[in-house]
Amino acid sequence: MPGVKTNEREGTRAVLRHHRMSASKVRQVLNLIRDKDVTTAAEILANGDREAAVVVGKVLASAVANAVHNDGLDAEELFISACYADEGSTLKRWRPRARGRATRIRKRTSHITIIVSRMPDERIARRRAKASAAGAQRSRRVASSRKSRQTETTSTAAAAGTEETTAATDTGVTDAEVEETTTEEEGSVTESESSESTDAEATATDEVTDEATDGDNAEEKGK
Repeated sequence: MPGVKTNEREGTRAVLRHHRMSASKVRQVLNLIRDKDVTTAAEILANGDREAAVVVGKVLASAVANAVHNDGLDAEELFISACYADEGSTLKRWRPRARGRATRIRKRTSHITIIVSRMPDERIARRRAKASAAGAQRSRRVASSRKSRQTETTSTAAAAGTEETTAATDTGVTDAEVEETTTEEEGSVTESESSESTDAEATATDEVTDEATDGDNAEEKGK
């Protein structure tokens, strides 16, 4: 039995007609995204280095927009069910050659068609299960990372507290030693001051005694 005709395939389509590029060049890009989901196909086209990838990406975006706005489908559940490039009209030009001759130039065009459809329920379920597993794995990684950070913060705070306690203990010992040294110095200063005052009193007494002796000697000489 003959297969389904191109214009009778189910799905939402977008068509670009008379694009100035040969169909063979466009087909090389279409072969990369056929039967791919819309997200993966968009990534492949964005990272492609062919000129046709830009045009095919625009046609794909148009097909997805048609499916979302016209048919009410979810963009994350779409895949490329069919894509093909047909030959369009050919522009004929002439190039002058030697001896008065001319060579024909054929400027090819193509019609690009992309059809997107909703993925089967089994495929959607597998994608959702894979996405949930990836999300759970990411949540575990984030939780373990946060736990390790909290542990590092706690250990750092504990180490800082230990250092502060040690510094405070060392400071207390030093202050006690300083107080003892200060007390000893004050005692020595008091003793030196008392000895200096005693020496001063003795000197003053000696001076008074000398003055009295000199006075007595002067009286005796006068007599």
